[in-house]
Amino acid sequence: MHPPRSPSTGRPLPAAAVRPRWQRMLWLAFGALSLVTGIVGAFLPVLPTTPFVLLAAFGFSRGCDRCERWLLEHRRFGPMVQDWRRNRAVPLRAKQLAVVTMVLGSAWAWWTLPSPYRWLPGIVCLVVGTWLVRLPTAPPRT
Repeated sequence: MHPPRSPSTGRPLPAAAVRPRWQRMLWLAFGALSLVTGIVGAFLPVLPTTPFVLLAAFGFSRGCDRCERWLLEHRRFGPMVQDWRRNRAVPLRAKQLAVVTMVLGSAWAWWTLPSPYRWLPGIVCLVVGTWLVRLPTAPPRT
């Protein structure tokens, strides 16, 4: 089956343009929320940035070609997303930074949260950290 084509140019339509408007808006909102969460994660030690930026790229690819292009061309986030798409790999520096901040954030949460909730950040960070560390490491950029 061939992808839908633009009536004016005959070229294939971008993936996001094929979806109904309401679906594109939901994917755009998902991408924006993921990106905001990833940016907040850069400053809060419990939230890792990398998985949320990758989720944002996933959402933007289905909801807004312009936002996806912006993210791919972004100085800080673009190379990470491109490595992921090319190799399903994450740069070593991103892995190291994510693990260190999650460990520090989980330790801080352990000391500050009340007893029944103090394990929750550590468990979530353990799951995300295990997933992240097990991913292939991207080759160094030249």
